Amino acid sequence: MNRTGLLVALGLALAIGLLFGIYPELDLKLAALFYDPATASFPLKLDPLAEFARDGAMWIAWALALPSLIAIVAKIMRPDRPMLVPGRAAVFLLVTILLSAVVLTNLTFKSYWGRPRPVMVTEFNGPWQFVPWWDPRGECGRNCSFFSGEGATAFWAYAPAALTPPQWRPLAYVAATLFGVATSLLRMAFGGHFFTDVAAAGLVSFFVIWLAYAFIYRWPSTRATNAQIEAALARWGWPGYRLWQRWRGREAGNPAPAAKRH
Repeated sequence: MNRTGLLVALGLALAIGLLFGIYPELDLKLAALFYDPATASFPLKLDPLAEFARDGAMWIAWALALPSLIAIVAKIMRPDRPMLVPGRAAVFLLVTILLSAVVLTNLTFKSYWGRPRPVMVTEFNGPWQFVPWWDPRGECGRNCSFFSGEGATAFWAYAPAALTPPQWRPLAYVAATLFGVATSLLRMAFGGHFFTDVAAAGLVSFFVIWLAYAFIYRWPSTRATNAQIEAALARWGWPGYRLWQRWRGREAGNPAPAAKRH
């Protein structure tokens, strides 16, 4: 998550945005590679092995985030105990997957950006007109094509890769890239997304992760220690924990003082 990676991602975003904005038919040509005119369908969509691989990719991504969710919930419920996962890592992983895979995709773009999926456009035997990536005025009403939620979830693997030991980090980034690309190709092969949908998903996930990493780990004015994050979570959880302990006839004591920034 360094400046070089950010510059590469910005360059890709600019190049892909301009190329597919000027020549939107490229999206149709790439989608056509997976379409069978004889059956008027995307055949791989009916392949059970491909469907299993699609579901498995999502299970893998969310399984990587699950320990962080458990650690944060456990800390709020039991603020008197240490976290199961380092505080910074838990917050970083959980916040980035929620932003990239849930908030920015399903709760924002996919709900208000009316771009139809490939299976729904007239070029592939669907009822609606194709629109380029930059046009939100398509006929899709909900759960639309731009941008890919599953692609964003798969490319979120950059987040745990960023926390690996430095000597393993380049390999982890390569693995995360391959994981995101493979999942995105499956979504295209199923007729669920155009190339620009999955490309935007990968880039948005990267930008979210880059900013979150800088905010939590790199920038002196905002970075926090594990102890500070644990103390903050404990303060949130302490009122509820104190009530629970009193209901059980026990004394909860007082929360630990906040750790100093260093």
